[in-house]
Amino acid sequence: MKCLLHHWLCLISLSLPLLFWFGYVIRRDDPTPAALLSSELRGYMRIKPGRRDQFLDKRCSQCALVSSSGQMLGAGVGEEIDKIGCVIRMNNAPTQGFERDVGGRTSVRVVSHTSVPLLVKNEHYYFQQSANTTYVFWGPDRNMRQDGQGRVFNILLKIAKKYPDVRIYAVTREKIQYCDSVFQNETGKNRMKTGAYLSTGFFTMILAIEMCDNIHVYGMIEDNYCSRANHSVVSYHYYEKNHVDECRMYRVHEHTQRGGHRFITEKAIYAKWATRHKMEFKHPSWSL
Repeated sequence: MKCLLHHWLCLISLSLPLLFWFGYVIRRDDPTPAALLSSELRGYMRIKPGRRDQFLDKRCSQCALVSSSGQMLGAGVGEEIDKIGCVIRMNNAPTQGFERDVGGRTSVRVVSHTSVPLLVKNEHYYFQQSANTTYVFWGPDRNMRQDGQGRVFNILLKIAKKYPDVRIYAVTREKIQYCDSVFQNETGKNRMKTGAYLSTGFFTMILAIEMCDNIHVYGMIEDNYCSRANHSVVSYHYYEKNHVDECRMYRVHEHTQRGGHRFITEKAIYAKWATRHKMEFKHPSWSL
């Protein structure tokens, strides 16, 4: 009996180091360590009275990033878009009356500081009828500062008080600076020195990469689209009646000295990102 007990003790003593080593290997090779299991995105802070420590907490397996471009008119992909888990839209792009082409659901809406008045003007729709939408607002520090001097931030704080259940977030100053550094790393150009502003699309694309496993981009043209002889002429925004030509708008912004968006340059950056992330472009499709 003693011999048998001694035999088992020997086996256990020999097995323990092996078990510890095996456990270490599993932890080391685990592709989802504890730090990555968190869905909190710290570059996006909740605007809520009395709270400044809540961050965006959202992850999606499949995302539809819907452009505001006139390319969406006649696309007929509304039903397809609505079937995708998370639907991301920009600024005040409406769905009502355009459901057949752009869908009706909105999971996340990324909004520029300049578009805030447009949402406030129709606050019943955006913050009551669409109360289940998560809003992410971006803007320069002069408008988004939280010391009482940020004009746009103060407006959003009032909205948050009036509609406490609506999830309203602001892109942090650090995240804005990070986006500037991304633009410079990708282009070799300092955004501020070239007199350019990042577009809402740029912030939306960065958020989508952080939040989504797979991104399906609808209605966005690639960087060389407007240089093709047979490119289609569509309006800059699908919902605007003045029909400003999209390519003309892109060219003007790309070459303006001060205050323009570098839409064409940004599209070239997205094409590079599409080689590193699960991203596809539809209506029109891109030749990556």
